[in-house]
Amino acid sequence: MSAAPEAYADVVARIARAAQAAGRDPADVTLVAVSKMQPWEAIQPVLEAGQRVFGENRVQEAMARWENRADGLTLHLIGPLQTNKAREAVAFFDVIESVDREKLARVLAEEVQKQGRSPRFYVQVNTGEEEQKAGVLPADADAFITTCRGTYGLQPEGLMCIPPADEPAGPHFALLRKIAARNGLAKLSMGMSGDFETAIRFGATSVRVGSAVFGVRS
Repeated sequence: MSAAPEAYADVVARIARAAQAAGRDPADVTLVAVSKMQPWEAIQPVLEAGQRVFGENRVQEAMARWENRADGLTLHLIGPLQTNKAREAVAFFDVIESVDREKLARVLAEEVQKQGRSPRFYVQVNTGEEEQKAGVLPADADAFITTCRGTYGLQPEGLMCIPPADEPAGPHFALLRKIAARNGLAKLSMGMSGDFETAIRFGATSVRVGSAVFGVRS
């Protein structure tokens, strides 16, 4: 870690402290370094410091950045996914965190069958019920998860949320954990640069951190 960029090392240390404070093993919390829109010169030192899990918002941008660089890495799609990009997403990403509607679930299932390749899937829940934000509504989450499993054969491994920026994050993380528990889902992708320590306290198994690792994008 001595060679790691200072900001990255600080985030790793903060994750470990937050996990320990919650009585959890730091190894049970994965840092997804959000590399979207970052220049390669900002990403490379973090990669060289040992980071192996990265998050991207857009399929084409991610493919351009990571093509021929992705060996040994785990790439997460954390942004909204259009159905016309499902083929590329299934082929390229290891984890797709933004499954949020039946049409998308159907198309993803079709691509899994065609390609013989299945990323890990998360259902995105719009815990704040914000009109401008992607994600299934909390009241619809149980039925949607059942549909993913029963109708389309997708087996989500967890849930993802992005709480409203102007509200305390804790209640949203608690809601996501509750939905996951009653649906038998073990993974919780929640927490970003401003609230990942809170998310860890509420059970996050992965945190999506960009600016705290790489700095604010210009």
